[in-house]
Amino acid sequence: MSARTGARTGGVRMDLERVREFLLRLPAVTETMQWGAKLVFRVGDKAIGGKMFAVADLDGTDKVVLSFAAGPEQFAALLERQGVLPAPYLARAHWVALERWNALEPAELMELLARARDLTHGKLPRRTREILADPGWRRPKTVMRKSAGTGVP
Repeated sequence: MSARTGARTGGVRMDLERVREFLLRLPAVTETMQWGAKLVFRVGDKAIGGKMFAVADLDGTDKVVLSFAAGPEQFAALLERQGVLPAPYLARAHWVALERWNALEPAELMELLARARDLTHGKLPRRTREILADPGWRRPKTVMRKSAGTGVP
């Protein structure tokens, strides 16, 4: 199975669709297309001051499939793992990048992504957190349609 479309790890297939479905279930997470074929996940919409916490490569032109905020506590330990690199342009902010979908076990990756979301939420401006806490705030519509099991849109 291709590293771009996913890998089997412990009976669970990890790919872009699975990661995307997981992230969009987290509170106040939005997605946008940016920098060509990059799917950017943010806590809150950019228009209200939301901040990105994960970026997925959609067209296979990068050396990595997914980058995300690891935080200073996890950054060095994750870099010791095979298939995990400092994220291009974002390493100084303690972001890591995965060379392939099976670089981490699925459960661990989901835990790290949820933590990335929480770390980023904690850094949002107070006004943005207030807007997101408002029950009237609505998540913008998603930008991708689910593909037919290919792992890419």
